[in-house]
Amino acid sequence: MNDKNRKVGLWAVLGPGLLVAATGIGAGDLATASFTGSILGTAILWAAVVGAFLKYVVTEGLARWQLATGDTLLEGVVRRIGRPVGWFFLPYLIIWSFFVASALMSACGVTLHAMIPLFDDPVHGKVVFGALASLVGLGLVLLGGYTLFDKVMRVCIGVMFITVIVTAVLLWPGTGQVLKGLVVPVIPDAGGQGLSWTVALMGGIGGTLTVLCYGYWIREEGRTGADFLKTCRIDLAAGYVITALFGVAMVIIGSTIEIEGRGATLLVRLSDQLVEPLGQAGKWLFLVGAAGAVFSSLLGVWQAVPYLFADTLGLLREDGKEPADSAIDTRSPAYRGYLFALAIVPMAGLFWSFQEIQKLYAVIGATFIPLLAIALLVLNGRADWVGERFRNGPATVVVLLATLAFFLWIGWRTLFG
Repeated sequence: MNDKNRKVGLWAVLGPGLLVAATGIGAGDLATASFTGSILGTAILWAAVVGAFLKYVVTEGLARWQLATGDTLLEGVVRRIGRPVGWFFLPYLIIWSFFVASALMSACGVTLHAMIPLFDDPVHGKVVFGALASLVGLGLVLLGGYTLFDKVMRVCIGVMFITVIVTAVLLWPGTGQVLKGLVVPVIPDAGGQGLSWTVALMGGIGGTLTVLCYGYWIREEGRTGADFLKTCRIDLAAGYVITALFGVAMVIIGSTIEIEGRGATLLVRLSDQLVEPLGQAGKWLFLVGAAGAVFSSLLGVWQAVPYLFADTLGLLREDGKEPADSAIDTRSPAYRGYLFALAIVPMAGLFWSFQEIQKLYAVIGATFIPLLAIALLVLNGRADWVGERFRNGPATVVVLLATLAFFLWIGWRTLFG
């Protein structure tokens, strides 16, 4: 009896962390990691691990703040730093939402077209299947709530993880080569492309704005108060280990083949490249994993991003004075209205270039990470707000400052060469 309870408890612990990992993996990671592997090889494997670690640090800081204060990070920023931040965040969220939703629909459409090529024109297939995936995700969120969402996501995560890892193992380039890529941090030049692809891999893996969703999911699980800090750390560690393994696996897959597709034919060509080393079974193994990855990401965004909108809107309307621990009502007009808008309006992006929509989504999302690092340095840096136990430790401060410096440096190089 005790053993059974212990197993159920462990499975319950690995909930929101798996969700945030699956939501962060998807539109960008699948293409970016495979392209990076194809261009830079396994020498860049370390970047996938570092990227996942950085996302663990910021998400753990977010959880620490919420457990210490009862406020989500958005509530903390608006209440402690000022309402103007909320007015800045709201249009940023709306713009980001359009591009991430379009990117996810496009990724689902491209993947499903590769699996079910009903249309001669791959762009036509991307549009039809992408719109269909969006509507299915909308239906699951509306009809099933958090409970069904959690169950479907666990299935998608399992399918994604097993199939992609097995594909990477079947294409294994050699243990020595993989270990060297993991522990020796080098950036191959690759004709001047090395730095940009490394940044894309580190910045994109594990999501950007989607890390904020973790706070709402731990509320759904009833995790409030200091006693849940260890639980959240274990949960997040498991989630970001999966994220790192997925990134490493995709780099390995990309390193063994030459990826030529860049538009709606990307996954078709990528999967076709796997036929020679792995046969038709290997091609389908990869496509099933890719479908699990992109649909779990879409479903996670559809379920959680309306929380961000409803929370921000509520704070601005109520002057940020709602009581702490107030859960967002998923039946509220703000939540459901934004959910419908998220699932329908960005369908217009399905007619844009797959490559361009991915690029815009990545650029807009990447600007959020240094802002998040600043917020965590400020909010978790004051013992009178979070208590001495939850205050940033020296190691956390160093990592957050390094993250901030890294993205500022990249921004400077991008703007001024």
